[in-house]
Amino acid sequence: MCVENTPPPSGRLTRRGVLAGAAALAGTSAVLAQAAPAASATSAAQASSRGPSGRGGDLVVEGGTLLDPLTGEVTEDAVVVITGGVVRAAGPRGRIGTRVPSGVPVLRAHGQWILPGLVDAHIHLNTAAEARDAVLKGATSARSGSTNFYQDIAVRELARQAPEQAPRLRAAGIFVTPDLGDTILADPELAPLARLRDGVRSPEALRRVVEVNLARGADTVKTRVNERAGLPEQDPLVQVYDHEQLSAIVAAARRGGKGVLCHSYSEKGCHDAVTAGIRSLEHGAFVGERTLREMRRRGTHFTPTLTAIAGLADSSDPILAERGRAYLPVLKRAVLAAHELGVPLAAGTDSSGGAVDPIGREVELMHAAGLSALDAIRTATTGAAKLLGFDATAGRLARGFAGDVLVVDGDPLADLGVLSRPVRVVRAGFPVPVPVPAA
Repeated sequence: MCVENTPPPSGRLTRRGVLAGAAALAGTSAVLAQAAPAASATSAAQASSRGPSGRGGDLVVEGGTLLDPLTGEVTEDAVVVITGGVVRAAGPRGRIGTRVPSGVPVLRAHGQWILPGLVDAHIHLNTAAEARDAVLKGATSARSGSTNFYQDIAVRELARQAPEQAPRLRAAGIFVTPDLGDTILADPELAPLARLRDGVRSPEALRRVVEVNLARGADTVKTRVNERAGLPEQDPLVQVYDHEQLSAIVAAARRGGKGVLCHSYSEKGCHDAVTAGIRSLEHGAFVGERTLREMRRRGTHFTPTLTAIAGLADSSDPILAERGRAYLPVLKRAVLAAHELGVPLAAGTDSSGGAVDPIGREVELMHAAGLSALDAIRTATTGAAKLLGFDATAGRLARGFAGDVLVVDGDPLADLGVLSRPVRVVRAGFPVPVPVPAA
C-alpha cells in the first residue's frame, strides 16, 4: 500500500530522457505479445485509423442504455459517436442517428449499459503491464499515488502516444517522505540528500524533493503525514511531518502551480495536512468532524481508498488483518460523514505491488459506506475527474469529452458489482479487448 519497492531504471535514464518511457515501457513488448492473439484484428484496425501518433480512434457505440453520472439521466437505445478519440454526439438514437458517420466501426451494446470510463484517483503504476491492466479493469483515467523511479511520468507519456495501453494519467513522481530509501537513486540531484542524518525533514530538503519532482514533469506532489498502515512494523497513527513541514511542501508545490495529495490516518495528522493547504486527503481513517468541516470550507477532496483498507483484513499477517478489520468500519463512517457534510469524494484503489484492483470495487465500498448507487458512481466519474482537473475531459459521455467507455452487463444503479466486470472497455475511441474469464 502506497508504493512497493521496485528496481531502479537504467542509469542512462536522465531527467530529459524520462519521457522516452524506459522504466514503464520495458514491459510493453511482453504485454503486446500476450494480447496479440486476441487483439490482432483490433490492433490492425486501430493502426489504420490512428493517423498521427497518439490520435484517438473512431467508433460508434450503439444500442445500450446510457447513464450520465452528472445528471443521473438514463437513455435507452443510445448512440455514442466518437471520432478522433473524442465524443462528438451522445444520446437517443432518434436524435443522434442522423449524425453517425459512414464507414466507422460499430460496437453493439444491445441489452447492456454504457458508462464513461472510470477514474482511479489513487493508484501506483510501475509498469506497462499494470497500466494496461488498470484500463482493462475500467480505469481509463487515473492519478498516480507516486512511484519509486518516475515510472508514472513514463506511463503518462505512454497514455498520450498509445492511449489503449494506459489510463490518462496525472503523475506524482516520487514520494516526499522522510526516508527516501532507494528512491534516492531516482535522480542524481537527490543524491546530496543521502547525507542528511534526519532524512528529508528540513524546509530546504523538502523543497528540494518537490523541485526535483516538478523538474521531472510531475503533475502533482505526494507526501505523508503519518506512517503506513500496510507495514506491520509501522504505526499509522504516528505523525512523521508536522504542520510547518507540510506547509513547506505545499508552498513549494504551489510555486510550481501544483497541488498536494497527502497520505494520512490520525485526526491530528489529517487536520495538520488540511490546514497546511493540501489538495486531497488520502486514506484518512480517523479524520474527525472538525477536519471534515474545514475540508468542506476549503474544497479539499477526500480519497479514502476503502479497497486498500478492506484488503488489509485479508492479510496473512495478524497485525495487518486486525488493523484492516478495525479501520474499515471507522473509515466507512468517515466517508458517510464527509458525504453528508458536502466534502467532495474521489474513488481510488491504492493498487500497488503489481496487483491492480478494479476501481468498480471502490465504488461498491462507497455504496456500502452509505452513499446512494448514483453518488457512489460519481466518486469514480465526475467527482474524481474534478479532483484531477479532468472535469471537461472525463467522467461523462457528452460532446467534447474523451471517448472512454465502459460497457457492462446489467444496470449499475441496481448492481454496482457489474462495474468490476466490464464487458468492453473503450479508451480514446479504441476498443480494448477484455480477457474472457476462465470457466
